[in-house]
Formats: sequence, structure tokens, C-alpha cells
Amino acid sequence: MTTILLVILAMITVGAAGFALVPSAMGSGRADKRRKALQGDIRVNRLEVDAARSREERRKSVQQALKSQTDALNAKKRVSLPQLLFQAGMTIKPAVFIRNSIIFGIVVFVILVLVQVPIYLAPVFAVAAGYLLPRMYVSRKRKKYQDRFLDELPNAVEAIVRGVKTGLPLNDSIRVVAKDAKEPVKSEFGRVLDQQAFGMSMTEAVGVLLDRVPLPEVNFFVVVITVQQQAGGNLSEALSNLAKVLRNRKKMKQKIKAMSAEAKASAGIIGSLPFVVGTLVSLVSPAYLGPLFFTPIGQIWLGVGIIMLVAGIFVMNRMIQFNY
Repeated sequence: MTTILLVILAMITVGAAGFALVPSAMGSGRADKRRKALQGDIRVNRLEVDAARSREERRKSVQQALKSQTDALNAKKRVSLPQLLFQAGMTIKPAVFIRNSIIFGIVVFVILVLVQVPIYLAPVFAVAAGYLLPRMYVSRKRKKYQDRFLDELPNAVEAIVRGVKTGLPLNDSIRVVAKDAKEPVKSEFGRVLDQQAFGMSMTEAVGVLLDRVPLPEVNFFVVVITVQQQAGGNLSEALSNLAKVLRNRKKMKQKIKAMSAEAKASAGIIGSLPFVVGTLVSLVSPAYLGPLFFTPIGQIWLGVGIIMLVAGIFVMNRMIQFNY
């Protein structure tokens, strides 16, 4: 019995040693599966981390581009005289513009003296006319230039989208716009190509558009191009979405214009009413308004009336201005 027990114990000892020293006897296949699964999880986690890092870098790049372009657009709101002339599409030099404004003010002063306006009021009106009226003319021309640019910009963006989808590079797509689009988009995109020919990158070249036409819609286009050049992405899809946004903003602008037409008509009627009534009264009774122009108290009240009229027109104009 003792011998049998010793044999059994020896067999158990040898088996235990075998299981301890030979891992394959315990099923190394399952260990390999667990090891491979662990390696796969590590690889997947690494890919997820890399993808998250890439998304984070792209998000930071987009935020940086938006911030820089927004700061540039805000800085362009303070417009100097050379910038005003440049953005109005005028080639006149600032010195020539100032000279013509002075000549215009002198002509207004002479006309006021000839119509017997008091000598202490004539210089005030002449200086105001020489300074304000030319700038108002340039500002109005600048507004018309920007409106014509915005009317054609969605078509230009869609043309670039079609070119990119057909496999053309971005430069060639812009060249098509610079050749076939309407003015002033044609000239502005041609200026972008000229800047690239001088050695600028696409990001720097499209910034020329924002210098010429500092509008939010143009800022959107510049941001899309800048982000695509810096971080990559689907340019055709981004520009397609931008074209839809531009058309929706255009529709909103037209709707606001239609809704504010009544207020504009009212402002025009109320603003012209004093001049129409004054003219009719002067035709019926020429001497009736004489004291208003040729007596000191009448001239004072005439000035007060003009100031109040200008203030009312300004308030009504601001009431029909919308940010869209």
C-alpha cells in the first residue's frame, strides 16, 4: 500500500511539474488569442487617439483661421481715405481727391455768397459741403460696387465647385471664374491670380479679396479657402455649402429690402416735404418767406429746422438698416 501511495504521489508530482514547466500543456492557444486581442485593442486605441488628435488639430486650425479673418474684417471697418477710394473701385489718387474737394467747397462758397447767404454762414456750409458731399459720393459708389460683387459671388463660387468636382485644381477653377464671370468679380479674381503669379500662396492671395471687398460673405469664402489649404478637407463640399449660405443671405437681403421699402418711401416724402412746400409758397407769395432768409432770427430758426430735418432723416435711415 505504501509503495502504491508513493507511486501515485510521484505521478502527481511529475504531472504538476509538467504543467508548471510546459505552458503549452495548459492551452497556449488561448493565451495567444488573449495576447493578440490585447495587441488589437492597443492598435485600435492608438488609431482612435491619432484620429482624435487630428480632429483636435483641425478644430484648432479652423478656430485660428476664423479668429484671424474676423480680426482682419473688424480692422477694415475703420476705413481711411485711400482705402475708401480703393474699395470703391476708383483709380483717383487721394491727393487729387482732396484737391477736387477743396475746389468744390470754394465753388459752393462762391455760390452761397452770390445768393446772399450771410457771410458767417457761407464758410460753414462750404466746408461741410466740400468735406461731406465728396465722401458721401465715394461711399455710395463703394456700396454699389460691393452690391454688384455680392450679386455675382454665388455664381463664381458654384463655378469653382463645378471645376473642383471635375478634377481641376483650385487655381484653374479660379482662372475660369476670372475669365467668364461678370464684373467686378472677374477683375477681383483676376487680381488673386496676379498675386499668385508674384509668388504669394493661395491663402495670401485670396486675402486680397477681403482688402478690396471687406464683407462677411467674402470673409466666409476666404476662411473656407484658408482652412482647406492649412488643414485639408473636402473643398467642393465646403464651397457648395458656402454657395447655399450666400444665396440664402441674398434672399434675406432682398426680403428685408422689400419690407423696408415703405419706411424708405416715408422718409423720402417727409424729407422732401419742407422743400416742396417752401417752393410752392414762394411761387404763390414770393415775399412770404423773405424774413426766414434775410433776418437774423429767421436765419437762426432756418438753421435749427435744417438740423432737425437732418437728424430725423438720419434716425429714419438707421431704423431701416438691418444686420443680416
